[in-house]
Amino acid sequence: MRSSLPKVLHTLAGKSMLAHVFDAANTLNPVKICVVYGHGGEQVRDHLDATNLAWSEQAEQLGTGHAVQQAMPEMPDTGKVLILYGDVPLISQPTLQSMLDGCSDSTMTLLTIELDNADGYGRIVRDENNKVTRIVEHKDANNSERDIREINTGILCVDAKHLHSWLDNLENNNVQGEYYLTDIIAMAVADNVAVQTVTAITSQEVEGVNDRLQLARLERYYQSMNAQQLMQQGVTLRDPARIDIRGELDCGQDVVIDVNVIIEGKVTIASGVSIAANVILRDCTVGAGTTIEANCVIEQACIGEACSVGPFARLRPGANLADGSKVGNFVEVKNANIGEGSKVSHLSYIGDTDMGKGVNIGAGTITCNYDGANKHRTVIGDDAFIGSNTAMVAPVKVGKSATIGAGTTLTGDAEDEALTLTRSKQKTLTGWKRPVKKS
Repeated sequence: MRSSLPKVLHTLAGKSMLAHVFDAANTLNPVKICVVYGHGGEQVRDHLDATNLAWSEQAEQLGTGHAVQQAMPEMPDTGKVLILYGDVPLISQPTLQSMLDGCSDSTMTLLTIELDNADGYGRIVRDENNKVTRIVEHKDANNSERDIREINTGILCVDAKHLHSWLDNLENNNVQGEYYLTDIIAMAVADNVAVQTVTAITSQEVEGVNDRLQLARLERYYQSMNAQQLMQQGVTLRDPARIDIRGELDCGQDVVIDVNVIIEGKVTIASGVSIAANVILRDCTVGAGTTIEANCVIEQACIGEACSVGPFARLRPGANLADGSKVGNFVEVKNANIGEGSKVSHLSYIGDTDMGKGVNIGAGTITCNYDGANKHRTVIGDDAFIGSNTAMVAPVKVGKSATIGAGTTLTGDAEDEALTLTRSKQKTLTGWKRPVKKS
């Protein structure tokens, strides 16, 4: 990867490759998961935290069999052991479940796939009855064995009792001088343990990542699968190749999503929502019938039904928009409640605010919520009208149906149904000459 970051911590769809594999394993309700780590061990250990998780260090890189040996002290003496790889991020739960279902004390399961170009992969060798007899690594294979198209993915499920015994008998008399996990296949055959193969659903789910090109290729495949699923459930994507889902998306019907939209974290979009180009949605909810215009960033916010947001709006954590409200272009909202039908149309900052219904905020208005040490709240009553270029210095309260004149710096509460303004008297000085630069 040419990186200081351990390979398995590089991300696909916003989540590390290791986390993808861990989550897939967790869907099987395992008794314990053990991660064998080597390079960048402390970074890897700090990345995952789970009650059923154990760690084993492989200080020397002596092959896959050696790696599994390091984990065996953490494994029970009985049960099924499933072996996965931290750089194979798209392994699917149905495939793994098939492997578990086929494994027993008399049968081990091996995940394989046929490739047009099998160079570099271990080949599955079968006898005249089509039974698996062994696996030969590419570097150790002869010409006829290299013609075999069925390859070993390295993922297998085996009875713990057998695995403990077979690992103890591994030898490293091969070209690489390593302890191959694949050598246990021949041991299983010798011990009359059947080797049953499971075929991977797609080649991508068993594809490993060794460089950034491979990682990018899997990213696009993953995003393509997400896009297809969204369209099948009734979502319109203006260009399926230009959406990125880096988390969990719960999406209703008749949603329209334009190009270059990024979904991060957990996002819920109700039916009938329209999202324009270049929008980032992160850990937020969007109510039915809402329109989000282009180039908005929305993070940890809750948007009600039939709202209008943007373009170029930013909703920061704690922003809550009630039904029918509007946040327009170049408006920033943080830790504030925008009431039903209220409008903050343009060029404003609303922070730490409780805003009632039917409020109108003029352009250039800001809430001065921070005094350099503490945050303070602004309260705006129903149907208030805030004139353009107003600064409300919190803590301050604007009454119901109050009007604040344009250009006001509000430092005290404004009464209900009254006009409040602070504005110096306009003057005109006739005969005044603008200064000129001396020659």
